[in-house]
Amino acid sequence: MNRRCDTIVSLLAVIALSSCAPPSYDLIVAGGLVFDGSGGLEYTADVGIRDGDITAVGDLSGESSRRSIRADGMVVTPGFIDMMGGSSLPLLLDAVSAQSKLRQGITTAMMGEGGSPAPQDERTMQEVQEQFNVDTSWTTYGEYLPLLEGKGVGLNVVHNVGAAQVRRLVLGDVDQEPDAEQLSRMKELVAQAMEQGAVGLSSALIYPPGSYATTDELVELARAAAASGGVYFTHLRNESGQVLEAIEEAVRIGREAEIPVHVYHLKAAGQENWHLMTDALRLIEDARSSGLAITADIYPYVRNGIGLGSFIHPRHYARGEDVFLETLGRVDVRRQLRREIEATSDWENWYRHVGFNWDNVLIARVGPDTDSAFVGLSVQQVADLRGVDSWQAFFDLVQAGRVSVNPLSMNEEQKHQAMRAPFVCFDTDASPTNPDSVASAHPRAFGSFTRVLAKYVREEGVIGLGEAVRKLTSLPATLLGLADRGRIAVGMRADLLVFDPNTVQDRATFTDPLQYSEGIDYVVVNGELVIDGGNATGALPGEVTRHRPPR
Repeated sequence: MNRRCDTIVSLLAVIALSSCAPPSYDLIVAGGLVFDGSGGLEYTADVGIRDGDITAVGDLSGESSRRSIRADGMVVTPGFIDMMGGSSLPLLLDAVSAQSKLRQGITTAMMGEGGSPAPQDERTMQEVQEQFNVDTSWTTYGEYLPLLEGKGVGLNVVHNVGAAQVRRLVLGDVDQEPDAEQLSRMKELVAQAMEQGAVGLSSALIYPPGSYATTDELVELARAAAASGGVYFTHLRNESGQVLEAIEEAVRIGREAEIPVHVYHLKAAGQENWHLMTDALRLIEDARSSGLAITADIYPYVRNGIGLGSFIHPRHYARGEDVFLETLGRVDVRRQLRREIEATSDWENWYRHVGFNWDNVLIARVGPDTDSAFVGLSVQQVADLRGVDSWQAFFDLVQAGRVSVNPLSMNEEQKHQAMRAPFVCFDTDASPTNPDSVASAHPRAFGSFTRVLAKYVREEGVIGLGEAVRKLTSLPATLLGLADRGRIAVGMRADLLVFDPNTVQDRATFTDPLQYSEGIDYVVVNGELVIDGGNATGALPGEVTRHRPPR
């Protein structure tokens, strides 16, 4: 009898201990249709998360967790990766700005283009402080990245180093070739940024002063990035009538510097150039077949976004933007520029790309010296509102400074072609944006990735959902060297989305752009819910990812 009592007591003790045992998982996403990012077949499974990692994928019905999400009838995917996410400076100032990306499913963004948050010098830092109202300063990524980490971010961020950024520090904003000593200093700045965490070198070759860089200069800077295992990212020197020549330049840089190449927001702008997308994709495919690792991305809109000053040939900015703008009030200068813009096409002539029609140029953002009521109007409508000639309105807007526009320059067919190419992924080409802090923006800031799912997958069937998820997850993760992201598999970081593919929708439009996407019900970043049932949790679990050079 005593032995029986002892057995009962032991069983009760085991039951008591098991009831006090901690849950097996922090979070289980149960019963969803898993698209794991590989592009393979989807399957139904539970996903278990512990300590920020995916620790189980399968049947977890008998397991305990601190929190469970029923995903029946929904899809579960890795978090999306934005291949060109603008600047991370808004995240330093305002954590809410991350919502523009998180609500379209972006859990990781690569930041920077021709410019980058680092390196800085006293002059460029003062410009940053004035533009963004930053009350602190830094000079290197070694100083900047800890500042960003200390602030806390809602998504993961990856940085590159801008070719124009290092050029400005060494040469200023003028059209000048570096001598041997200056080029050596520029390469040192690139190497330093790479050592401190940048993932590669990025150029923007349509905008001064980046447009002044020669191919040879870019090869040398790319070699400095290649030495640390980096990538060369580029906004091509031309995205219209000379797009093929611009791709050939990027290919040359990749081959001579022995570095992978990625082309930002590939396009063939201007109606007379739309047919060039076929040749552009073939040119990239040929380079891939010959051994060069080269890829591209697009955003899913037929209007692009640029500074209105880009409608003027970049050579006029050769002595610096401020010097040029001082001359723009002169009648003779305006008359000469108008003749040049109307008659020449040996450069990225955006006026030609929009069909010589100012009605096709929407104003997206203005500076402090321009009436905010102009936002959302075309340049022609601004002229009509002011009762002036369209060219006067154009030059006045450029002279006022900081005016961004959305030209109608592309067509849907080239978007379809690019989406179907296996080496093309997606970007927003937009910084994190708080709708309460800006007057307007390009709708891609709020809706790019949900637009892919709603318009191009669900409504038009341009690509399947599995292939779209691959292009939004594992493909960009591989390009950025993020070995632990972009897939749903044991051992990966727990960046996950749960959504209904039948209801997910972008809401931002060109007339009403400051609208969050809808339908991404749950967003998990490093194991923590940042969107829970469609609502922001306020959590800031994002990581400032540093590229680790090979040793």
